[in-house]
Amino acid sequence: MTGTVLVTGATGTLGREVVRLLVARGVPVRGLSRRERSGGDGVAWVVGDLVTGEGLGAAVAGVEVVIDCATSTGKKDLVGVKNLVEAAERAGVRHLVYVSIVGVDRVPIPYYRTKDACERVVRKSGLGWTVLRATQFHDLLLTIFGVSAKLPVFPVLSGVRFQPVDAPEVAEHLVELAGGAPAGYAPEVGGPRVRTYRELAEAYLRAAGRRRMLVPVRLPGAAVRALRAGGNLTPERAVGRGTFEEALAERFGDR
Repeated sequence: MTGTVLVTGATGTLGREVVRLLVARGVPVRGLSRRERSGGDGVAWVVGDLVTGEGLGAAVAGVEVVIDCATSTGKKDLVGVKNLVEAAERAGVRHLVYVSIVGVDRVPIPYYRTKDACERVVRKSGLGWTVLRATQFHDLLLTIFGVSAKLPVFPVLSGVRFQPVDAPEVAEHLVELAGGAPAGYAPEVGGPRVRTYRELAEAYLRAAGRRRMLVPVRLPGAAVRALRAGGNLTPERAVGRGTFEEALAERFGDR
């Protein structure tokens, strides 16, 4: 990979790691940000907004590869991907690498449905494309459990399992894919173990030094049924190395 790589969502959990790896490899990196940022970190920062499309033309000009790590809520995500694809097509970008989520076509959560629609935009574009689906990041569960631990009781989704993965490991896969030819759907990336919601919650409380009564909650609806059926899992692709306990130790220290 010798040409310039544009990273969207470059200041987020995943984007930061992608940028760090690219810079370490000596790849010319352009980071997209909605605000002016100072340099000195090996990144050429450009100002642009995926939702409004403002600044995207300049952001993709002369770029060989785009790694799209940006995400948003509601329909903004879909609008952003459409704007990015259109700008990349006009600029003659060779390869668009898009990160998605395992199970977006199986779990009817609104956020997942939007991600599925974003994948369709990427697939139908005139660009060379690669889509990498990953399971939930450790950071997501840490955030959810952090909120739950503040409640009088700790709700536990009955029958639901997760396969959390370390964000820097997903970044490694994205960088490798960006350096190759467009691959369509790349092999999924899942965390090293499938764990029940309760197991993960208990591990969190131990690491955080908190005591809470765990209360099973069995929610209705198609989305939760799909989660209980394992629609968010990819056990055959348990290629991640970092465990949830290691993420907890990094967050709270060894207790």
